[in-house]
Amino acid sequence: MKVVIAGGTGFIGQSITDLLEKNGHDIIILSRSKKTDRENIKYVLWLQEGTLPEDEIGEADVFINLAGVSINDGRWTAAHQRRIYDSRMEATDELIRIIGKLHKKPSVFINASAIGIYPASETAIYTEESAEIATDLLGRTVSDWEKKAAKLKDDGIRTVFTRFGLVLGKDEGALSLMVLPYRMFVGGRVGSGRQWVSWVHVLDVARAVLHIIQDPQMEGAVNVTAPFPVRMDDFGKMISATLHRPHWFPVPSPIMKLALGKKSSLVLEGQYVTPEKLLASGFEFDYPVLSLALDNLL
Repeated sequence: MKVVIAGGTGFIGQSITDLLEKNGHDIIILSRSKKTDRENIKYVLWLQEGTLPEDEIGEADVFINLAGVSINDGRWTAAHQRRIYDSRMEATDELIRIIGKLHKKPSVFINASAIGIYPASETAIYTEESAEIATDLLGRTVSDWEKKAAKLKDDGIRTVFTRFGLVLGKDEGALSLMVLPYRMFVGGRVGSGRQWVSWVHVLDVARAVLHIIQDPQMEGAVNVTAPFPVRMDDFGKMISATLHRPHWFPVPSPIMKLALGKKSSLVLEGQYVTPEKLLASGFEFDYPVLSLALDNLL
């Protein structure tokens, strides 16, 4: 296949690109800066004045949209919150425009999304059928992002919203920050410790995206989370056991809010999310439980 990826140089994008390349697919990565092409990977400039990516794409079987300012970068000032929102809307609008110019439309459009669309809760269990939508920054951003991408369904393009959980990787993503206190012997409970963490190994994310591409029945919202979420305190205890470090130094919620501001909601709040569609379609996780993921990554 020929696959176009927006945001292909990021944490999740690199993992997806590597898997697609290993499976022999041709990849076009839309990038804001020119990079050196590789055998099966071509870099195309976009979102720059005067660029027309559609002329270089020609046609493609799959579009994957991962583009947007990272929610993990920087403090959530009012300006940064606008960048988080606007960057996703701008990128999606441009992809819709590009696809509209192609003579042959892709068979599937995969739009990144997030479990932040679901309200924080210590008791609710969310599946793809859950209708509740969070009213905070992430809830509004993800909801509007999905609505914008859904316009492609009107053109007969299979459209999928991959609602990623907390993606765990070796050197990038949230795990390295969560592990740091334990390496310094000051790890412990964060906030109440009862908040749910719906996590997923980055390699399972890439495998799930390939599975979605290959399964024509997969459409709409798809939760991309491991099947067994854990509470934050248990997550910390598993890091402690894996690294053979103590789990003893609690960080109360007020201190987290003082340090991180509104961004503290990423660690102080959570949702119990299950990947019902992936499991029903026969997808098997390589890392279904947290202990296996941490053993692999740490």
